[in-house]
Amino acid sequence: MKALRIVLTQSSANYKREETIDNKMTYPLPPISTIIGAIHNACNYREYHAMDISVQGKFESMHNEPYTDYCFLNSIMDDRGILVKMKNERLLSSVFDKVASAKKSQGNSFRKGITIQVYNEQLLNEYRNLKDIKDKIDEYKKNKYKEKLQKFKSEKAKLAEIKKTLDKKSKEFLELSQKEKEIKIKENEFKEKVKSYEVYNYIKPISKFRSLTTSLKYYEILNNIELVIHVRSDDETLKDIEKNIYNLKSIGRSEDFVDVAEAKIVTLKEDDDCDIISNYSAYLNYDDVKNECIYFDKAKAGQSISGTKYYLNKNYKIEDGKRIFEKKKVIYASQYIIESTSDNVFIDDEDNKEYIVNFI
Repeated sequence: MKALRIVLTQSSANYKREETIDNKMTYPLPPISTIIGAIHNACNYREYHAMDISVQGKFESMHNEPYTDYCFLNSIMDDRGILVKMKNERLLSSVFDKVASAKKSQGNSFRKGITIQVYNEQLLNEYRNLKDIKDKIDEYKKNKYKEKLQKFKSEKAKLAEIKKTLDKKSKEFLELSQKEKEIKIKENEFKEKVKSYEVYNYIKPISKFRSLTTSLKYYEILNNIELVIHVRSDDETLKDIEKNIYNLKSIGRSEDFVDVAEAKIVTLKEDDDCDIISNYSAYLNYDDVKNECIYFDKAKAGQSISGTKYYLNKNYKIEDGKRIFEKKKVIYASQYIIESTSDNVFIDDEDNKEYIVNFI
């Protein structure tokens, strides 16, 4: 069987576990879907190319790397966080201007200038003017606007009462119906005018202002990583990946750059009589471990298997506009052994090297 062997290194990386929030924990090796995605990106594939992956490797150490997490609140808070103005109100991004920040946990006010640090006086005045406009709009709606709507309502009610006494085919009834329609038109025009004024003068400009809170969070970062990846696919795809593999820039985060040391199509060996122990940690197919195609030294002594179970994403399908991933159950382990190959377990011993290859 042919497979593409890729050997690469990374000075650091975070293979983010999707269930982690405050501390962005990392998998010990890149998930299968991450590798497949990186390969597809390197080859500029726009459609999925079926492939199986075997990944093994090691890292030297791990440390926590701090980062600032930005959280935009759903509403503007006058007394907390950081007041910012977005460059584009439709996008929540790092492109914004800081206006002012609250100095205390409570009792602050951007509008009144109470215990705040001002960064942009002009934008702060713009924010305050918008709040003044909002007060005037609310006051108008509470009084004159409400009175005007009540007047329209009374006029329509009066006409409706008169119409009840008239023959629906009479000229007077038709004239009152026409007058009633005219009142409804004026009422709708009045409502639309007030609404447009509010949208143009307050809702749209204030939507550019947001409350931002920041917090210190951490990435788990693996250091000095070595990965050995075997790819199983059709011959054409393997040759295409081999040709484009040096377009592979990163695995993990965009800043987790890779250095491809080797990319070679190898012939995997099948042997019914071997005794090989892995020098790397790897994701192992759960069924192969369960069926004892792969085992551990401890298992021979009747002890429990040493490893960590993960449910890793592999490939996905689009259903109702959402990605539905196929999950694979794996065991992350080291110092595992095979005494013979099987349908999914092979040996790569080319170039005086010896790898156990277990496809996911």
